[in-house]
Amino acid sequence: MPSITELRDTLIVLSPPPDDGSGRAVIDRLDELRVLRNVLDHQIAIHIVLLDASGAAARAGSRSATTLSDDDRSVFESELLTQAFSGATPAEIDDHARGIAMRVADADPDTVAAADDASLNTLHTRVSEEGRVAITADVTAVIGEKFLSMIDERSGPRPEPDGADDRRGVGERRADALELLLDQAAIGAAMTQAGAPRTQVLVTIPADGTDPARLPWVGAVTASTARRLSCDGGVAEIVLDDEGVPLRMGTTKRLFPHHLRQAIVVRDQCCVKCGAPAAHTQVHHLVHWADGGATDLDNGCLLCQRCHTQVHHHGWRVVMGPDRHPWLIPPADIDPRRLPRPAYNRRTMRLDDALV
Repeated sequence: MPSITELRDTLIVLSPPPDDGSGRAVIDRLDELRVLRNVLDHQIAIHIVLLDASGAAARAGSRSATTLSDDDRSVFESELLTQAFSGATPAEIDDHARGIAMRVADADPDTVAAADDASLNTLHTRVSEEGRVAITADVTAVIGEKFLSMIDERSGPRPEPDGADDRRGVGERRADALELLLDQAAIGAAMTQAGAPRTQVLVTIPADGTDPARLPWVGAVTASTARRLSCDGGVAEIVLDDEGVPLRMGTTKRLFPHHLRQAIVVRDQCCVKCGAPAAHTQVHHLVHWADGGATDLDNGCLLCQRCHTQVHHHGWRVVMGPDRHPWLIPPADIDPRRLPRPAYNRRTMRLDDALV
């Protein structure tokens, strides 16, 4: 059985019947179209009843069955069919239909357009067995516009350190942008909220070290992920015994305070690996604080979320050069010689230049 989409597409490209001079073929086609229209009206009525039964229309402030009269509905349907037969694309027809819906909503103060109905908003999350999180949402046009605008602003392609085009696909860039957006929101909330600094990450660590560290919502994470999270921001550690009882609670550590981050921004100017703006970066410990690394200017550099992940998980290293600027060492699969590369804002330099 063909889908509704297939039927719609068939109607959009429907060719007129051959004309034999009698007009009989056109009359027969009109009869078929009238029957089809009756079938569509029947289906629309059934779906309106189902919509009313769901309560969605009631939450919008009115019943959808009473929003339009039969005459008005017929006028709008004819308007859309005329547009379809004129050769309009499905996207253009859909846009026109949404415009009709907005006009109807504006004409009735008791009607809330679905695009504006906040009571229909939903957001669901599901944690998979692998520890990944699937996010689905259905929100108003305004919320969607804010989200799409902020994601788009943060998901533009950036060159790789070797000058090659960004190797990430659109979906990966948008996912990176979402994490950046969440980090910026958390930082903003911490700066405007009175009182003690808010903990952004709570890590529980088994005392025997055999089980992985865990995050409250997602569950088990790798040690390298836990270390990356603790590079920048507030991290609270709780050590548990084999019965799950806290043995001790570590002190919340806010690494790289504001004045020190400002100094690093002055030096690095941007992500040292890809050039992302400083506002989109985190401060990375070159030698991790858990390994004795100091929280000072010579042990920190700016990395965006994507590059931070590559440093912790994909073989990249950042070292402090003799010029007291960060240098990047690529993994062997990118450069078998693993020659150091200067930070993005000093990319025209070579290491031997700094040694002269």
